[in-house]
Amino acid sequence: MIFYDCSSAPSPRLVRVFIAEKGIDIPTHQVDLRHGEHLSPEFRKINPYCTVPVLELDDGSRLTSTQGCWRYLEETFPDPPLLGGTPVEKAVIADRVWRIESDGWQAMTEALRNSTPGMKDRALTGAENYAQIPALGERGKLRSVRFLSHLDELLADRAYLAGDRFSAADILAMVVVDFAGWLKISLPAEAVHALRWYAAVRSRPSAKL
Repeated sequence: MIFYDCSSAPSPRLVRVFIAEKGIDIPTHQVDLRHGEHLSPEFRKINPYCTVPVLELDDGSRLTSTQGCWRYLEETFPDPPLLGGTPVEKAVIADRVWRIESDGWQAMTEALRNSTPGMKDRALTGAENYAQIPALGERGKLRSVRFLSHLDELLADRAYLAGDRFSAADILAMVVVDFAGWLKISLPAEAVHALRWYAAVRSRPSAKL
């Protein structure tokens, strides 16, 4: 396998942390997003969507989404289970991941890509250019603040987002919280449950990646 990564970007970090939690050693190729390598003709042949992460399998096929990469790695390397071990765990984790993506991840990307001068005309990822809409940037920031407050409610009665065991839902939420720092937004001081959880997940060796 080959993992196409970018050490400074949040999206491939979701897979990088997952790989580390699995204890897998996969050769990595760094893609220079800052200088537009993902938009080059060479990289378009690897991933026509012009995004990372990309996981190239031994047979040459390529997975171009976080969910696809996670699922393949979970099925191939089942221990420790990060997408759930029982039907209920799998369903709860999938439910949490969907909610975090919808309310947190999308809000952060909406805010960042519609307000950052360096992303002018790159308001959406992918092969095509899209103009920024400043109002969406402001809405994204508001949604991001609300998501971080809601995170405290999700963690009020559990150690991790899907129960008593660290899972992919915690990986996604941790990266979202770190991502919020780019917008100068952080967990509120009164979010004691979320702050306790964040300290725990950030203490894991994989969080340093």
